[in-house]
Amino acid sequence: MKKRESGFTLIELLIVIAIIGILAAIAIPNLLNAVQRGKQKRTMSDMRALATAIEAYAVDNTLYPPAACPGGSLTGTPAQLTSTSQFSLLTPTYIAVPPTKDGWQHFYYYLPGPTSQQYAIWSGGRNGATSAAVCGTTTSFNDDIIYSSGTFIQWPEGTQN
Repeated sequence: MKKRESGFTLIELLIVIAIIGILAAIAIPNLLNAVQRGKQKRTMSDMRALATAIEAYAVDNTLYPPAACPGGSLTGTPAQLTSTSQFSLLTPTYIAVPPTKDGWQHFYYYLPGPTSQQYAIWSGGRNGATSAAVCGTTTSFNDDIIYSSGTFIQWPEGTQN
């Protein structure tokens, strides 16, 4: 009597490996894109929370909090938020712990206006480098995200690269 050997043939194993490779080639770029989009959304959420605290402070004090570092007008250089003590006027009344870093672990920038009646919160995006503001939507994870005086003036929308 002949004994039948059980197991997989080399062709069957190669087909399974090829299928797994194709699925990974499709899934990994989508996963990486989803991670970056999540960091964008976290950044935007933190910026809204910080802006809500700034707005509440302005309601009570009739002006926005000054930057702890030298800033300028909205066309000037924003002050980097390197510690939560830079918003000591906001804590703990308006926000318990103000966020200082965006989703990519780069510091936010805060820029009060020239008359303390406007402000901007700035994230440098994935690359962390701030650039000139371009109002409207962006299509790159490296583009800045800017929230100014109650609304986003530069924000991500649509397919990002």
